[in-house]
Amino acid sequence: MDSSTNSTRPASRVTIADVAREAGVSKGLVSFALNDRPGVAPETRSRILRVAGALGWTPSLRARSLSSKRSFALGLVMARDPEVLGSDPFFTSFLAGVETILAPQGLALVLSVVPDETTELQTYRTLVADGRVDGVFLTDLRHDDPRIPCLAELALPAVTLGRPDQASPFPAVCIDDTHGVAETVRHLADLGHTRIAHVAGSSGMLHGSRRRTAFTEAMRDAGLDDGQVVETDFSISAGADATRRLLEAPLPPTAIVFANDPMAIAGIGVAQELGVRVPEDVSITGFDDIEFARYVYPALTTVGATPLVWGRAAAATLLALIRTGRSDDVELPAARLIIRGSASAPAPS
Repeated sequence: MDSSTNSTRPASRVTIADVAREAGVSKGLVSFALNDRPGVAPETRSRILRVAGALGWTPSLRARSLSSKRSFALGLVMARDPEVLGSDPFFTSFLAGVETILAPQGLALVLSVVPDETTELQTYRTLVADGRVDGVFLTDLRHDDPRIPCLAELALPAVTLGRPDQASPFPAVCIDDTHGVAETVRHLADLGHTRIAHVAGSSGMLHGSRRRTAFTEAMRDAGLDDGQVVETDFSISAGADATRRLLEAPLPPTAIVFANDPMAIAGIGVAQELGVRVPEDVSITGFDDIEFARYVYPALTTVGATPLVWGRAAAATLLALIRTGRSDDVELPAARLIIRGSASAPAPS
């Protein structure tokens, strides 16, 4: 026998029969466990997965797709400017949370960034027609969102990030962001601020208009006027422009509440450029608590929205819906104010 031939021959692939024999169960049960199908006791599924891992079993995605008629991929379609997405670490953290659930199970995430709503709806139809995803995450919810009836018509499983303002057949993963906005305004009012402005996100998005409403209501609850509101597209450049307009006004605010951290950090930079001290002359707060927020100077007072946790919860909820046909809504802990150095009592006038 030619030993050199043997040395180059690939080792035989570990099969589900090998896993079944080692685990002491049937091949059918191994198939159910490895393909995430119901009907397997949790402890049995765990034992089968441990044995498969020890043997070095790896799935044949092509075979799994053909046998189960699943793509083993989830989708995320976003109609946003790529520059805005690239500059907002919230989405990076959210996607990291999703991947912590998908990657260990050999599942993929299909991400599409599209220019407008029409293209977005067509992208969903194409994904379904091509069988590329088993379900999708629905972000940046809008008023009377047309994506919800579209996905219902396509019978594509989905999870919404936040609760829609319309009837929806899909589970929602929610976090009460209004609580954090109200806490921020109360904190600033307690410090003695009366001229408080809000640099808001797009009113076309539910979370943008919701935070704006929460700001106005909190101002009234504090016995103040509604305050000045500047609407933006959530981008860094728009946040910087809004800050400049507010601080160059004849009677500038002594505090600015931003709808996200990147805009707030840009606001700190603009203030320093204009010779306006933070927080002595103007207090600045953000929303999301991105990692960079604690390292700017002064460190940013902000609201913690835990995007990594949100991503994990959304992925787990969507997978449960795909596997069992149902999944309950998930209420994450309310966003809370995190006090750091960028907000203080206003300087005496």
